Amino acid sequence: MSFLPVTKEDMNARGWDEVDFVYVSGDAYVDHPSFGAALITRVLENAGFRVAFLAQPDWRSAADFGRFGKPRLGFMVTSGNIDSMVAHYTVAKKPRNKDFYSPGGRTGLRPDRAVIVYCNRIRELYGSIPIIIGGLEASLRRFAHYDYWDDKIRRSILLDSGADLLSFGMGERSVVEIANRLASGEDISQIRDIRGTCYSVDVRETPWQGAECPSFENVVNSKKEYAVSCRIQQDEQDFFRGKVIKQKHGNRMLVQNPPAMPLSTEELDAVYALPFERTYHPMYEKDGGVPGIEEVRFSIAHNRGCFGGCNFCSLAFHQGRYITVRSKESIIKEAELLTKLPDFKGYIHDIGGPTANFRRPSCDGQEERGLCKGKHCLAPVPCPNLKADHSEYLDILREVRSLPGVKKVFIRSGIRYDYLLQDKDDSFLKELVKYHVSGQLKVAPEHCSAAVLDKMGKPHIEAYIEFSKKYFSLSGKAGKEQYLVPYLMSSHPGSTMKEAVELAAFLKKMGIRPEQVQDFYPTPGTISTCMYYTGLDPYTMKEVYVARNPHEKALQRALLQYYIPENAASVREALISAGRRDLIGYGPQCLVTPSAPKKQNSNKGKNAGRKKK
Repeated sequence: MSFLPVTKEDMNARGWDEVDFVYVSGDAYVDHPSFGAALITRVLENAGFRVAFLAQPDWRSAADFGRFGKPRLGFMVTSGNIDSMVAHYTVAKKPRNKDFYSPGGRTGLRPDRAVIVYCNRIRELYGSIPIIIGGLEASLRRFAHYDYWDDKIRRSILLDSGADLLSFGMGERSVVEIANRLASGEDISQIRDIRGTCYSVDVRETPWQGAECPSFENVVNSKKEYAVSCRIQQDEQDFFRGKVIKQKHGNRMLVQNPPAMPLSTEELDAVYALPFERTYHPMYEKDGGVPGIEEVRFSIAHNRGCFGGCNFCSLAFHQGRYITVRSKESIIKEAELLTKLPDFKGYIHDIGGPTANFRRPSCDGQEERGLCKGKHCLAPVPCPNLKADHSEYLDILREVRSLPGVKKVFIRSGIRYDYLLQDKDDSFLKELVKYHVSGQLKVAPEHCSAAVLDKMGKPHIEAYIEFSKKYFSLSGKAGKEQYLVPYLMSSHPGSTMKEAVELAAFLKKMGIRPEQVQDFYPTPGTISTCMYYTGLDPYTMKEVYVARNPHEKALQRALLQYYIPENAASVREALISAGRRDLIGYGPQCLVTPSAPKKQNSNKGKNAGRKKK
């Protein structure tokens, strides 16, 4: 096999007079299974459809969208691997200087709000042709949502884009069913029953079943109603028990069908066995390639879903909390394939996923009732029904690292140390330390304040302390000098200056000096973003403190890097505002020294004792 057609000449070379679908992406074309666009297009191709790939089209006119002529069945549109606004702007809303999903890391090759812009251009060129939107940007914006960059509530992206259907979550099942039904002659306006999709109808055609959210108009006018809406949407994203969700937008009713059924292990194996080129299209060689491939080129994804359920993470709303996994045989086969690639140096960078060490559902009851509504499996403490077992994952790691040509297998996608601690068998932790850490292990305690961690949906800091002790002890026994790199977040809802100081003092006590700190980024579709916008916890409806002032956010961030000389003035200001002058001084617990007294003007000093004549 080869790359999908990217030009009319490629299409003609295959002997095609037309394509079934044009797949439009805001990213460069990378045919690797870590990229959602590659998964969907290969699955469609495998189902017998002719697919052309339109990567980063020139959106300034409609012409480029006609590159392949009018497709027989329609267009599929995505902004790429991440939301286009997140791709373009930092949390401070400043333009990024690099785009990892564009050739050469260049910026400006996709528009802001790419899904909407692309759909408008397609409509301009082809009128009522079927358009299906998907990917992260579409998935997380499927309901009325708070938009950080506009600082207001925006309508569902399905309505703003003018598309016909929205495929949310992991879309292999839904896109193939959509494609088959379009191929059979069914009008897209009548395709309303596919799981994992959203559609809109006149309010007079609203389905009677399901849960209804407060309307777009209501959530615009009431933050309380927005919080209610957020909770309903989050609670019904379980494939087992999730209901149809409805939300009125003027005279249109947005309808979300229940989430798609997760792929079985056999189905997931089949997807990852498709003939990916496993790299970027050669047309990008002149630009130096696509930076986004570097981290995943020699990585293997073994699972999907995450029952960790952090409130600031979009995974639960997109992939879901239910864990699905590939078989050991499928993973070994991919590892063997990696060893045969010409630039493989013996190092597999990751065998992971959303959370690397999840290989099974969090408890046995999920097969009968789904995941619990409104609860966290691991926070603030692990559920009594939690089943922690690393034996299968460990077996996979052992076999992969024993393959001919493999020198080292790393785990870089992150582990849940709180889950690891629940496993009574220490074998995985011992071998993690001995074989799978590249000098430092990245973990995500995020904060130390119980009040803030509760708003994050994270375990309390005692779990991190317990894990760090075990990690360093086992590293010492293995004769290795290894480090923990903790991810930390400033200004998350619930964090006042008091909690920020508490975190800084904790870091000083633990001897942690973080090189990077992430300021909370209110991205679409998360519970934490709902808290940021409304100042309410959608699960308790109690008020939550939110740091919105840029100066206050800068002070909270500076506290986490109190040891940097350039931050000294900000740290002093933060400590004074929090009433913690006791941490300014020269004692072992102090975060910063007092500011040096200002030198007096030398002339003023000379004249100070003179009498006036």
